[in-house]
Amino acid sequence: MWKLIVGFVAFAGLALWVLMNSGPVDIGGEHAAQEAMHKSAPPAPAAAPTGATTAPAGAATKP
Repeated sequence: MWKLIVGFVAFAGLALWVLMNSGPVDIGGEHAAQEAMHKSAPPAPAAAPTGATTAPAGAATKP
């Protein structure tokens, strides 16, 4: 039984050491994933007005 407790303490100490030396760790929950999703989404393009059928600038000058 004592070996189990010693093993748990050693594993917990190793885990804490790894977390402390790995840099900043955010354990704040799901808000970090939601912020990342909102920041990485590109803005939606503006919709063209209905009925607008204008050709590109160079299209009218083709022979």
